[in-house]
Amino acid sequence: MGNQDIYVGLDIGTTSIKVIVAERVQGQLNIIGVGNSRAQGLSRGVIVDIDKAASAIRQAVQQASEKASIEIKEVVAGVPATMLQIETVSGMIAVGDQSKEITAADVKAVASAALVRNLPPEREILSLTPTEFIVDGFDDIKDPRGMIGVRLEMRGILFTVPKTVLHNTKKAIEKAGLSIRQIVVAPLAEARVALSDGEADFGTVLIDLGGGQSTAAVIHDHKLKLTTLDQEGGDYITKDISVVLNTGLTDAEKLKRDYGNADSQAAPEGNQFPVTVVGQTEPVMVSEHYLSEIIEARLTQIFTRLNEALAQSNALDLPGGIVITGGTAALPGIEPLASDIFQRNVKRYIPDQMGMRHPAFTLALGLITYAAEMTDIDILVSSVLPTPTTSQMAEAADAPVTKVPSKPSKAEPDQDSEKKPSALKRFFGNFFE
Repeated sequence: MGNQDIYVGLDIGTTSIKVIVAERVQGQLNIIGVGNSRAQGLSRGVIVDIDKAASAIRQAVQQASEKASIEIKEVVAGVPATMLQIETVSGMIAVGDQSKEITAADVKAVASAALVRNLPPEREILSLTPTEFIVDGFDDIKDPRGMIGVRLEMRGILFTVPKTVLHNTKKAIEKAGLSIRQIVVAPLAEARVALSDGEADFGTVLIDLGGGQSTAAVIHDHKLKLTTLDQEGGDYITKDISVVLNTGLTDAEKLKRDYGNADSQAAPEGNQFPVTVVGQTEPVMVSEHYLSEIIEARLTQIFTRLNEALAQSNALDLPGGIVITGGTAALPGIEPLASDIFQRNVKRYIPDQMGMRHPAFTLALGLITYAAEMTDIDILVSSVLPTPTTSQMAEAADAPVTKVPSKPSKAEPDQDSEKKPSALKRFFGNFFE
């Protein structure tokens, strides 16, 4: 797949693997292929059996490849926010003794300086997002190339994840016969499509209701500020239905999809449907209201725990309210239930592209959108990461970096030196300044 205008998003979910192929034509992304297969080898969003996961990935990729009529060789992959850590970083280099023009090599050098830090052995750098460059004291610069200066600084946001999560994801993709074009943390990719420009700017809570877990991410000023996870998702609703109604998991999942409602008050008591019960020859009639009570009970627990975590950081006071997406968000009545618990405006995001009108496709769509919207500066900064991807290595080959003496920039007053606030305060202390 040598055409750089083709983007393939790979969402490795707990219950299903989604693949979207898009072609960029005149600045527009056109979906040309979609693949979807039953997930194997995953638990709560994390790969626990590499061989089984690789097999499921191959199946979904093959399906998308046939529909798009192209050979897929590289993908933009998403990783869950499991144990994700977010921190602000900065780096500074001397461009030269006299004012000289800043080049791409200087940008790479200052990004490398920002990465100088001692990480615990169990963690690995996932990505580095530049927020601004400073040239000789002039700040808020997005692209310093071509400018004249003596000193170049960069401030950014660093994302680190457990090595196991990242390694297993990469290994499964490689075993599926694919290379990695880019790796993106899931909430960042989803925000690109699920939130409007105003919502991402003023601040919004984005909740992804997946099969194995539920993730709440706080997006403010177009940046990912905080993530909190609940280790329950749609699979737990299916298990509840199976246990309460004494039916198989496959039947329970079908009942959830066909008759499920997250709001028990909206489900009529009179509407009934047959349920195949283990150990009985005849189906048992169950009302939609009773089924919805089972679903509502589990979702109430999930939303309540997320609400408590978000309330600690005052994230629910952000003007954008709450946006819900993910496969479980397809349940009718999810919005009024969430609104009742969070006491905030809640809306559901569903992709509107043909063949993808289901919230389960949000992440895969967000991945290709994120990759397509990456700037030259984003790519340059990504190329210095410890484990570069295919596109990063290609970029690095074009402009090799020479080692430039660097020293850490002075810590900002609100970051490290004067006091050490909690992680929540560090990201939300100055939210509305």
